[in-house]
Amino acid sequence: MRKMTFLLVAAVATAGVVAFTAPTTGSAEQEAAPVYRIKIFPGYRDWKLISVAHEAGNLNDLRAVLGNDIAVKAYREGKLPFPDGAVIARLSWEYVPSEENNKVFGREQSFVAGPQPEWYLQFMVKDSRKYAASGGWGYAQFDKNGKPANEAKHNTCFPCHVPIKDRDYVFTQYAP
Repeated sequence: MRKMTFLLVAAVATAGVVAFTAPTTGSAEQEAAPVYRIKIFPGYRDWKLISVAHEAGNLNDLRAVLGNDIAVKAYREGKLPFPDGAVIARLSWEYVPSEENNKVFGREQSFVAGPQPEWYLQFMVKDSRKYAASGGWGYAQFDKNGKPANEAKHNTCFPCHVPIKDRDYVFTQYAP
């Protein structure tokens, strides 16, 4: 009986240590994005709003840009470069007219978030040592089912951000 109790206590203690030291960037079963090895951050939808945008052209989407507490503090203080630990999330939806709202207005003027596009979730993670080769930022992109984009798609992230190097590779500005 003592042996069984000891084994049970040891198993619970081991589980506690594993849970405490597990990565906080996603669940164990969730697949990490290639190149930068980032997972979806639990609770990211509860982060604070940094800004919204409408991307026209081929993308034609509405975007909400959210940040963890470290990113939001840096935005509010105008701090560049962003400190390590800052994480920025971008969610997007198709940009569609609201038939219901437009009936009330009598013309097409109201647009709302529609379905999620194929690649609707992106993250930028600041870690100046781990991601030194990409300006201190790691990038991740996920589809609406939580599956990461392939390596080729992730290899386009940093080159796209290079032209905005003067703003620490971050396109979105804070909209208080």
